[in-house]
Amino acid sequence: MSVPAIGEQASAPTEPKPVNHRPISRRIKAACDALVHGDVKTVTEAAAKANLSREHLSRELSKPHIAAYLHQKACRALAIGASRAAAVKLELLDAASEHVRDSASAFVLGLAGIKPKADAQVSVNIDIKAGYVIDLREPEERAQSPAQRMAGPMGKTQVIDNAE
Repeated sequence: MSVPAIGEQASAPTEPKPVNHRPISRRIKAACDALVHGDVKTVTEAAAKANLSREHLSRELSKPHIAAYLHQKACRALAIGASRAAAVKLELLDAASEHVRDSASAFVLGLAGIKPKADAQVSVNIDIKAGYVIDLREPEERAQSPAQRMAGPMGKTQVIDNAE
């Protein structure tokens, strides 16, 4: 394997194939917009609003390029909504209620990465199954020592001697 000389380019990187943008009909776009903006709640209502059959709209929404279009529209709507929500949170910083002001300021500070440390939390992880095993054998068949049998981890029986 030879190393290319300085100034030589080893091999031109292959450019990815351009994505074939399939056209989306005006009615499908109208149904997608109605779904994203909340004008309709169901696919049936969106189909009726766009003058399409429900079955056709459902088939079209399952196609990858239309699902990508719908996702793009939803992301755009959320980006616009996020800026409006930020403005509302900032307005709530000047609210008359102290509780609302506290909640809004804690949220805004949390977004900025300024958070109080969480209280120390104790986590106990004990793998002991609670319960007793009742020995129904006859007294002659039982063990010689007075012991209680208890089911331990993994179904093994442990002998607990109370004589100590």
